[in-house]
Amino acid sequence: MVIGDRLRSLREQRNLSQGDIEKRTGLLRCYVSRVENGHTVPAIETLEKMARALGLPLYQLLYDGEEPPREDTSSNRRRAGLAGWGSAGKDLRFMRKLQHLLPKMQEEDRELLMFTLEQMTRRKKRAHSAQRERQVEPAPKQEAEPVQPVAAAASASS
Repeated sequence: MVIGDRLRSLREQRNLSQGDIEKRTGLLRCYVSRVENGHTVPAIETLEKMARALGLPLYQLLYDGEEPPREDTSSNRRRAGLAGWGSAGKDLRFMRKLQHLLPKMQEEDRELLMFTLEQMTRRKKRAHSAQRERQVEPAPKQEAEPVQPVAAAASASS
């Protein structure tokens, strides 16, 4: 698949000019032309801008097949009420920020981050299971120590 041909055909299907894409993405019209004519290969971030300008998710822009691609399953899960953490709102913004920043990290930094996250979740699991054990097993009752008057305790210690 030649991405430039795909971009041009999708743009023309939507009756958009290269100038319209320029306005929607902030990319220069001459750059859009260079991409469509195969003189330049755009970065993935640029493809994301173009997909948004065309009103498409990125995976549909990159799809090269006879049948249209199936709908994104995450949106199906959201409609069915099965969406998990990171699928909407603040959590989704956080996940997208991670997706943007992780590729910029060095491999050993990503491994260190993953190790740290695993340790944190293990610690949380242990604390959670210990708390459940405390809730299930009642603590043995302890006899209260007799309380000494403050004046008597002070004279006993001197």
